[in-house]
Amino acid sequence: MTEEDHHHHHHVKAPSKEELRSLSDTEMQKLSKQIEVYCVIMVQPKLLTHWAAALDTWSKHCDKSGVYTSENSKAFDAIDLNEKDNWTRLRKALKHAFDNAGDLRWFFVAQPTTFAIIENLKYLLLTKDPSEPFYLGKLMKSGELEYVAYDGGIVLSYEALKRLVHVFEDKDKCPEHVGALWRLNEDKQLAMCLKYTGVFAENGEDIHGKGVFNSQSIYTLIKDSMNNNPTNVLEGCCSDMAVTFNGMSPNQMQVMMFGVYRLRPFGHDFHDVLAFYPPEGSDND
Repeated sequence: MTEEDHHHHHHVKAPSKEELRSLSDTEMQKLSKQIEVYCVIMVQPKLLTHWAAALDTWSKHCDKSGVYTSENSKAFDAIDLNEKDNWTRLRKALKHAFDNAGDLRWFFVAQPTTFAIIENLKYLLLTKDPSEPFYLGKLMKSGELEYVAYDGGIVLSYEALKRLVHVFEDKDKCPEHVGALWRLNEDKQLAMCLKYTGVFAENGEDIHGKGVFNSQSIYTLIKDSMNNNPTNVLEGCCSDMAVTFNGMSPNQMQVMMFGVYRLRPFGHDFHDVLAFYPPEGSDND
């Protein structure tokens, strides 16, 4: 795919109701079962309470998850990468996820302060082909480089991750260690490496063009909306098909879990035409 081609689908949108109606029940069920997500959760012992909250809440809805830590912790089971450098640790985690994903074809990278609604992620990806190189989330720009913000969550298709793991071996295009002068945040380094493989960052959006990956907490977004859009706070805040929020305290993550999965207004039925179910046996809501 050339860079020119890329700009034609710079925005990855969730399927419209019309697209869903064009699918038969059999096709829809097949698609919903095919979309399985491997969650790559990057943690550090100093964020132990966030780590615990992520394990107790949204991550139960992942089809498989790997918790990757910078150093050994006796508190929780995790994959100890024994690596202090953030970029090197992320590389190791992605390589491990790729090698251990089995049949899973979508990968979601999250920080311990992230809260994700995995069902909304699956809906966004419903009609997307993981054998195409998708790299999406909240699109940001730094100079000429477009990248996906780490704090909003990063989504990679199998093809994108396959190319990334391959370019990890090229020390010129994707160095593991760079001089302090050139050091970038890991989300920018990820984008640089992917760019060499012909994979470009894209913005995840709902059918109205509203971003679904948020790098701030729901509380911050609502507060900003109250100031900027006081007559319609919720409309101004965020998409009702949001996939992520970030900067959440452990308590806020538990409140979100209750609001998203437990609280129901009596008499309201959203008539969703399909459902994504968490893995069997996972102690989930």
